[in-house]
Amino acid sequence: MQKITTFLWFNDNAEEAANFYVSVFKNGRIGRISRYGDAGQDVHGRPPGSVMTVEFALDGQQFVALNGGPVFTFNEAISLVINCESQDEVDYFWDKLTAGGGKPVQCGWLRDKFGLSWQVVPTALSKLMSGDPAAANRVMEAMLKMVKLDIKTLEQAAAKAA
Repeated sequence: MQKITTFLWFNDNAEEAANFYVSVFKNGRIGRISRYGDAGQDVHGRPPGSVMTVEFALDGQQFVALNGGPVFTFNEAISLVINCESQDEVDYFWDKLTAGGGKPVQCGWLRDKFGLSWQVVPTALSKLMSGDPAAANRVMEAMLKMVKLDIKTLEQAAAKAA
C-alpha cells in the first residue's frame, strides 16, 4: 500500500468518475467499493447501500473517490499531471479527458467533465526548460500561447536562434 493516497471528493458520481478514469488509463483498475449504511444518516444523508467510496488505481497510483455531497468542488489549486513521452500520448490523454464535457484551459491544463484539473505535459518540456536560459525563455513564450502542448513547436522554439 502506498503511504499517501489522493482522495477525491465528488457530489454523487464517484463511481462514474472512477470508471471513467480507469477507462482512460490502460493500466487502470477499480478496487474496493464501500457503501453507506444506516450509521451517520443524520450527517451524510445518503441512502443506505449507495456508494460511499471507490478505490481505484491509475498506472499504479492509488486514489479514493468519495460521494461526499455538494459541499466541496474541485478547483485548479490541485491538479494531476500526466507525463507523456510522445505527441501521440499527449493527444490521447487530451482527447480522452476533454471528451464528454471536459474543457481545455491553457498551457497543457484542462478540466475533465467532473471538474478535476489535469496537466498533460510532454516529458521533453522539462529538458527544454532547464537548458540554455534564452532557449528556455523562447520555450516558455511558445508554451504560453498554447492550449494543448505541441512538442514539435516547443522544440522549434528552443532551437530558434535569438
